[in-house]
Amino acid sequence: MYCNHCGVEVASDSNYCSACGAGLRPRTSHKQLTLSATNKKLAGVCGGLAEYLDVDSTVVRLIWVALSVVPGGFVGGVVAYALAWIIIPKQRTLAATSETARAVTAPAK
Repeated sequence: MYCNHCGVEVASDSNYCSACGAGLRPRTSHKQLTLSATNKKLAGVCGGLAEYLDVDSTVVRLIWVALSVVPGGFVGGVVAYALAWIIIPKQRTLAATSETARAVTAPAK
């Protein structure tokens, strides 16, 4: 791999160029809302929302149920949950990432 700033060859696992000190990898500091793979009851919507907001998943579930109990809220709550289940992407797990990497790097037969 080569540095984009100075053109010096650097190791492929380096984060910074040893010659000029420029960053080689993009920073990904943003959080992404995903369905929880570990903290789920049905689809992981409330668990994913809790992980995104850094709160306890039980609190999110209780709020969701409380908002669904108000008159006319049950149908809206169920529809909102179903839409969130469809729209929010699944959380990428380490096992899924390694399987994808193996599939990409596997030699063609």
